[in-house]
Amino acid sequence: MRVITQQSLGGPDVLSIVDAPEPRPLPTEVLVRVNAIGLNPLEARLRAGEFPLLGRPPFVLGWDISGVVEEASTWRFRPGDEVFGMPLFPRAANAYAEVVSAPALHLIRKPASLSHVEAAALPVVGLTAWQGLVDLGGVTEGDRVLVHGGGGGVGHVAIQIAKALGAHVITTADGSKRKFVEGFGADEVIDYTAVDFTEAVRDIDVVLDTIGGDTVERSLEVLRPGGHLVTAVAEEDSVLVAKYEAAGMRFSGIAVDPDPVALRGLVELVEQGRLRVHVQETFPFERVADAHRLLDGGHLRGKIVLTVGAVSRHSPE
Repeated sequence: MRVITQQSLGGPDVLSIVDAPEPRPLPTEVLVRVNAIGLNPLEARLRAGEFPLLGRPPFVLGWDISGVVEEASTWRFRPGDEVFGMPLFPRAANAYAEVVSAPALHLIRKPASLSHVEAAALPVVGLTAWQGLVDLGGVTEGDRVLVHGGGGGVGHVAIQIAKALGAHVITTADGSKRKFVEGFGADEVIDYTAVDFTEAVRDIDVVLDTIGGDTVERSLEVLRPGGHLVTAVAEEDSVLVAKYEAAGMRFSGIAVDPDPVALRGLVELVEQGRLRVHVQETFPFERVADAHRLLDGGHLRGKIVLTVGAVSRHSPE
């Protein structure tokens, strides 16, 4: 099989395609012939050496996959089943590959309503948003939710999950993305290039941060008493935790993990027509460096996906 690996840290050109032996599934694992691979900004940071999650090269990036089971050392799936998920995070899943071995519990059957490209785009961003809003944030009907970075991968999914929970959803986004985020159900859009969000909103129950930086600390100003800041990008440092607690607020940092229950929740929303994932662009496996250049540029709308083998090009919405 072919895998995408790197021998050194650096820019997109350090990524190279090499031949490697196929992995062998352990008991409770399945061997998946990959059709599509979702890319995430974290992987660009790992490639460049900004975040040492996988140690020193060589390593194989990637977690989001959708494909077909070839072998099953478990009763949960059979060969031929179409599956998707985010196996093993934060350990290496070696997902930038034509074949991946993964724990069966970290995968779920792909519904017919999702293409392989869409399914591969969903797990990391969907699970991050779900765990942030449902599991940590406890969002309920009538809550006021602020999603920072609503046009990005996590953000556009989070808007839809919060709406499905019955929340009033406000999001920050570049003005050029206004129609984009409104299309996913945002009730209010704050153009952060023109307006300071701390002057535009108040009495927020839950803030979901996908931006980091000073956004995390400044969000304290817009929360209601007892409100909750959940950040997907900033670590839960003790100084910020103490500052939030002193103000009568809650602060949580989320590190996404594989979760079949949440995956099923995401699939239910998809099948109800209440959740869709936007793929900005797809690239064939061989053009992974080009895909990473787009990742490096930031300001994405939704997700980028690599297609493997015979999967046809996905037409961006």
